[in-house]
Amino acid sequence: MSRIEEALSRFKENFSCAQSIFSTYAPHYGLDLDKALKISTGFGGGIARNGGICGAVTGSYMVIGLKYGMGVSKEAEAKEKTYQVINEFFNKFQKENGSVICKEILGCNINTAEGMDYFNQNDLLEKKCVHCVKNAAEILEELLQ
Repeated sequence: MSRIEEALSRFKENFSCAQSIFSTYAPHYGLDLDKALKISTGFGGGIARNGGICGAVTGSYMVIGLKYGMGVSKEAEAKEKTYQVINEFFNKFQKENGSVICKEILGCNINTAEGMDYFNQNDLLEKKCVHCVKNAAEILEELLQ
């Protein structure tokens, strides 16, 4: 199974967009699955369903940090590389999805009863969220080479 398929499979198992992305890639960088799922729990729905940055995006940013990020060694080049790769991700995701902001992608705020009703009635989980998870994984596959 490819990592793209793995991320989609996790999403269909009721993990959030952030969890699906982060937990698929984190074990490849030394973080175990359970910890990856726990760390990324609060990032779904634009951070705890607040409609901010899409969880598939924040999950991807954390993956990029695991691969390229600055650790205790404080290597300035690592920070710059991380920022550069995140900016590439941002531009590609935004071009494909029109935004990196959850409530803009969905056209509703899922942190309200009305927004959640709209989300469910219009099947946005399948119509929008699945695509965002898939697209995030596709971009990561390209950028993590």
